Amino acid sequence: MASFCSPSLCTLPLSSFLQKQASYPRFLSLRNTHLSSSYFSCEPRKAVLKKILCSAISGIDRGVSADRNEGEGEEDVVIGAKEMTSEGAEERVKYNWEEEWYPLYLTDQVPDDAPVGLTVFDKQLVLYRDGKGVLRCYEDRCPHRLAKLSEGQLVDGRLECLYHGWQFEDDGRCVKIPQLPESAKIPRAACVKTYELRDSQGVIWVWMSDQVKPDDSKLPWFENFALPGFRDISSIHELPYDHSILLENLMDPAHVPISHDRVDWSAKREDAQPLRFRVTERTDRGFAGEWIKEKETNYPNILRFDAPCVLQNNRLFVDKNGKEYRFSGLFLCRPAGQGKSVLILRFGSSSQSPLVKLLPKWYLHQNQCKVFEQDMGFLSSQNEVLIKERVPTSKLYLNLKSSDTWVSEYRKWMDKVGHGMPYYFGHSTISPPKTPAVFEHAPAGLVAGLSASFPAKGGEGTKHSPNPANRYFRHVVHCKGCQSAVKAFEFWRQMLVVLAVVSAGIAVLASGRQWKTLLLLGTTVCLAAAYGCSNALGLITTNFVRNHRRI
Repeated sequence: MASFCSPSLCTLPLSSFLQKQASYPRFLSLRNTHLSSSYFSCEPRKAVLKKILCSAISGIDRGVSADRNEGEGEEDVVIGAKEMTSEGAEERVKYNWEEEWYPLYLTDQVPDDAPVGLTVFDKQLVLYRDGKGVLRCYEDRCPHRLAKLSEGQLVDGRLECLYHGWQFEDDGRCVKIPQLPESAKIPRAACVKTYELRDSQGVIWVWMSDQVKPDDSKLPWFENFALPGFRDISSIHELPYDHSILLENLMDPAHVPISHDRVDWSAKREDAQPLRFRVTERTDRGFAGEWIKEKETNYPNILRFDAPCVLQNNRLFVDKNGKEYRFSGLFLCRPAGQGKSVLILRFGSSSQSPLVKLLPKWYLHQNQCKVFEQDMGFLSSQNEVLIKERVPTSKLYLNLKSSDTWVSEYRKWMDKVGHGMPYYFGHSTISPPKTPAVFEHAPAGLVAGLSASFPAKGGEGTKHSPNPANRYFRHVVHCKGCQSAVKAFEFWRQMLVVLAVVSAGIAVLASGRQWKTLLLLGTTVCLAAAYGCSNALGLITTNFVRNHRRI
């Protein structure tokens, strides 16, 4: 998965439009700099690549970093540990992961009638709208017996714990305890920890520190999304791997032609080629630069990573009439705990193709889900290797300058700030998780599945089961549009089947041949429409599986 601002990226519903725009003769970057093809010159050397591959085949010892490959010119191909450490990989900068804003949710997707349980690293939060429509965020733990408040419900605009009915409002005060006598006062300690929120450009951000006041200067602001007429297609996805793995994947345009071959007829495996990179900025809070395909001479992508969660990939085209077209792939990656992450995905543009305007959002969302599912298997396995090996990525990765520059930059940044995070895997240093991950399991078996009720709905194997590999759980539960589409298709499928049965029954009883024909034709049409509804439901809720997989 990578930014849709590249014409070949399959996640982009606007890819066909971008291909059309690729014929424009002039390019202006977001910084108004003109970039020629010679500026990015970095031709791979076949002999060097052959030597490296042969070394890998003959057996590079685990723990031998890439810079140990010897031979003239290899430093132009391989990004090694020595290069990274020479610029200060051991240098540490002041950083506290709690003194940051984290993307919680899309504003328009927060339910009006139920709380939402969320996590930032190992901190469990609950988000809801009170009776006045104000967004509130608490620690997801009742002070009484530690039950999750996100399992509760909203009563008169108050958040009620489903265990004993304690109710909380506004700044986390407990305002009702059913078990107390009428004359008794509610204890002062019966309150929940609150978190500061900001609603900015359609995204809800949370400040995680309770020791330092929120720093609004750190709150991300995206220029393109503030432009008049700039439209976006946004969605939320839960993913079963660490947020650093997610960011790495999104920074990796080289995998798109292979992993997402012909998902939307723009990514093609035969288009895999070297890429040219230029780092334009390195700071304590991230990095920025440009990248372009070797066979292209114009239209580079402008990539920017800002701590701790924001990745942008932007493009600016100017047509022959001087009109500007802006495109943005915005990826807001929230760490949701060990082996878990949440992505708020926003594709935006100043112009949309007619085809995109006609397609329903649920169709575009299912295509995005398909892309994540294509990556899921190897990204999850990558996460497992990092946890198992417990060594820096320089001991495991063989990064190429012609494809993996952003990956190395990101892990190098982790070397600088990782000490201020709960855990991290940097290029030259690591700090693995100190405690094992805690996984929550759905009720198992037929009885548990039938007896489960809201909000703990569904048993093992159902679409409602909290399974991070399940598309319904990963996306649909976070998307009002897809939920509505599922309900509508389920309703019409049932109605059409009933109509088909009725029509067939009447056809049997009808005496005239003409009426029998018409009724049987109606039955066929109803069954065909019901089949179409079933297929649409499958697109929205069923995981993509590659044809070559033996399952």
